[in-house]
Amino acid sequence: MNSLKFIALSGTTGVTENLYVYEYGNDMIVVDCGVGFPDSEMFGVDLVIPDFTYVVQNKHKLRGVLISHGHEDHLGAIPFLLKEVDTPVYATKLVAGFIQEKLIDSGMDTKNVKVFDPDHDVLTLGVFKVTPFRVAHSVPDGVGFCIDSPEGKLFHVPDYKFDWTPVDGRPFDAAKVATLASGGALALASDSLGATSPGYTESEKAIEGRIEAAGREATGKIYLTTISSNISRMQQTINAAAKLGRKVVLIGRSIERKAEIARQLGYIFYPQGVVIRSKQAAKLPPNKVLYIISGCYGQPGSALYRLATGEHDFLTINKGDMVIFSADPGPPGSAGGINFLVDKFIEGEIDVHYYDMQEDLHVSGHGSIKDIEMLFALVKPKYYIPIGGTIRHMRAYGLIAQSMGAKEKEVLELTPGQIVEYSGQNARIAGRVPVKEVLIDGLGVGDVGNTVLRDRHILSKEGIVITIIHFDRNNGRLLSPPEILSRGFVFEQKYGRVLDEASRDLSRELQKKKSVNSTFARNTTIDFLEKYFAQKTGRRPMVLPVIVEV
Repeated sequence: MNSLKFIALSGTTGVTENLYVYEYGNDMIVVDCGVGFPDSEMFGVDLVIPDFTYVVQNKHKLRGVLISHGHEDHLGAIPFLLKEVDTPVYATKLVAGFIQEKLIDSGMDTKNVKVFDPDHDVLTLGVFKVTPFRVAHSVPDGVGFCIDSPEGKLFHVPDYKFDWTPVDGRPFDAAKVATLASGGALALASDSLGATSPGYTESEKAIEGRIEAAGREATGKIYLTTISSNISRMQQTINAAAKLGRKVVLIGRSIERKAEIARQLGYIFYPQGVVIRSKQAAKLPPNKVLYIISGCYGQPGSALYRLATGEHDFLTINKGDMVIFSADPGPPGSAGGINFLVDKFIEGEIDVHYYDMQEDLHVSGHGSIKDIEMLFALVKPKYYIPIGGTIRHMRAYGLIAQSMGAKEKEVLELTPGQIVEYSGQNARIAGRVPVKEVLIDGLGVGDVGNTVLRDRHILSKEGIVITIIHFDRNNGRLLSPPEILSRGFVFEQKYGRVLDEASRDLSRELQKKKSVNSTFARNTTIDFLEKYFAQKTGRRPMVLPVIVEV
C-alpha cells in the first residue's frame, strides 16, 4: 500500500539550501532548490548545494520542480540539478526570468522552465494537484503551494509575511488560502525564521520614506546596496532618488541583470531618463547621483568591496559621500564581510547607514510570531513542520503551534534527510535519507571534502613547511642535509636558525637507519617535524616532504 512521504533533504536546521521532496508511489515532486553560502571555515569554497543523490536515484518518478520565489537559497542550485535530471521547473514570471538567466550563464537550455500564474493556474504533476497562491516577501512574485495528494492536502509556505501594502501591490492571498484549507489540511510546512520575533513583521512600504530621509542628509554621492534579487527595494530606491532630484546608476553585474529582467517583465517602473549609465553620471555633480550597487554582504571582489578598497575601475568614494546598507544583516557567514566594509568606509570619513544604527533601512521578509499565528489560524493543519530556520527557530515555531492547541507530537522538527510518512491521516518520522554537504569550488562539484577543508584550515592558521630531501637510491643514504623552506609559518630571515636546527636534527633522525627509502623518508619527516615545530614554536604547520632520489 502506498503512503505519502515528505523528505526534508535540506533547509531545516539551516536557513539556506532549501530543498524538499513529496513522494507518493511512482510520483515525486521537489519544492525549491537553493544554494547555501560557505561559512568562514570553508576556505576557497564558493557555494554549498543540497545533496541530490536521492532525487537522481529516483528521477524516473520526478514530475517537476516547484520554485517558491526568487532568492538564491531557493533557486540557486537549479543548474546543478538539471545537469543530473531532465525535468520541468515551474515558477512565476519574474522567478522564471531569474532561473532562465542562471541557466544561460551556465551554458544550459531554458526549455524546461515553465511559467505559471498563481491567480489562476492549477498544476497536475502525477498524482499531485498543486495550487499556487501569492505570498508577500521581500522579493516580488513569491508563492506558497497547496499540494493535494491521495492522503490529503498539504500546504508548503516558504518565506512569507502578511504585508498588506507590498511594493508590488500584490499582498498575501489569505482568502485563497482559507478557501483551499476549508476542507481540512493534513499538514503545513512553513517558514520558521521569524518565530522568535514578536508581533507582526513590518511592511516594506515604510522603507522608501526612510531611504529618502537618509538621502536628504547627503551632500555628495549616495551608494545604496541591497541583494540583487530585491526588486522591491530597487523600485523604492529609484522612487526616492526621483524625489531627491538624483539620477540612478546600477552598478554590479547581478544588480544590472536582475533589474533589466524585472524591467522587461514589468516588475520595475521608472520614467525615461531616471536610470542612466555610469558614463553619463560622471558628468553630473556628485549630489545629483545615486548608485544602487552590489556587494551588500561584503563579498570580496564585489562592486562595493572594490569601491571600499579603492580598486574599482571607475568609481571612487570621498568624504561627504554616503553609503546605505539596505539588506538583511544576518545571513550565514556575512557578518565579517559587512563589518569590514562598514569600518573601511567610516575610516574614510564616509557617512555610513548600517544595521547597528537602528534606522530600520531593512525590513525582514519573514513573518514574525503574529504572522505565524495568522497562517496557523488560516490553514488549521493537523501536523506542523517548521522549515527555513535553525533549531532554535524550529523549537519556537513548535511552541507557537502548541500555544494554539497543537499537541507536541503533531509538531515535526526535522533534521536534513529525515522522512515524514503520512498514512490514513496519521504522520510519523520514518527513517532518513543519507545526505551530505556538497561543496562547489570553482568548476568542481563535490570534490572538496572534509580532508581538503582541514588542510586548508591548517594552511590558513599554521602555514606550510616544505622539506627537500636528496638521497642516493643505490645505498639509501642522504646526499646532503634536508633543505627546509616555510611559507606562512615563520619569517625565515628572523627564524632561519629554527629551520637550520630542524634540518640538522632531521638529518640525524634519518641517518639512524642504515638504508633510507622514499616511504620511510616521507613518513619520518612528517612525524618528526610536526612534533619538532610544536615543541619549538607552539605551531603545527603542514609538512610537505619532497623526496628527490638520485
